[in-house]
Amino acid sequence: MSKQDGRPCMGICRYDDDTGWCLACGMTRPEKKAWKRMPAYRAAILLALAARLDALAAEGHPTGTAAGKRKKD
Repeated sequence: MSKQDGRPCMGICRYDDDTGWCLACGMTRPEKKAWKRMPAYRAAILLALAARLDALAAEGHPTGTAAGKRKKD
């Protein structure tokens, strides 16, 4: 989480093509943009993230900090 505003963004920002969810934190691009402008929306975003990351991991995607690591060829 960012120390400045408590947002879950990890600064990796890699997105799943099918869902639009960030592989690192689970937020969508619109949610990341809305974070500062719409504080009342934050709780709803946070509630959804764990399930999203679990779903991405179940599909074999690296999530969290692992999403930022490059695969070795």
